Amino acid sequence: MTKRILFVCLGNICRSPTAKGVLRSIAPEIHCDSAGTGGWHVGEPPYGPMQQAAKKRGYDLSHLSARQFRPNDFGDFDLIIVMDDNNRQAVEQLRPPDSRTPVKLLSSYLDEPEWDHVPDPYYTQTFDLTLDIIERALANLKGDLA
Repeated sequence: MTKRILFVCLGNICRSPTAKGVLRSIAPEIHCDSAGTGGWHVGEPPYGPMQQAAKKRGYDLSHLSARQFRPNDFGDFDLIIVMDDNNRQAVEQLRPPDSRTPVKLLSSYLDEPEWDHVPDPYYTQTFDLTLDIIERALANLKGDLA
């Protein structure tokens, strides 16, 4: 069965749409989407500087638009992957009582223990580092799903 994966970050304009774009590129057979825990950017495209950094590596994020995480995502996806502990807490607060869908940190797919989260480039301006982390983690995730 094809995994259905949802990536979640704060506003759904940097980290989670980038993860979606990267996974669609390296594993198009896996259904994935992205969402934000906040609704400030619903309907907006990914953050311009994030799109530019992704485009330099061959990922086109321009067609994506932000949406907010919702409780029924637990039933629509087999795995929810969050970018940091704050995202995980926000997602878990919306978990339906009967849901068993796992929620994991993207950094849990890294071999480098110094990265316990994916930094938010909207605040840190670490676009290339964020891409490095996402690419490495998703390569490992793809291997785990094979």
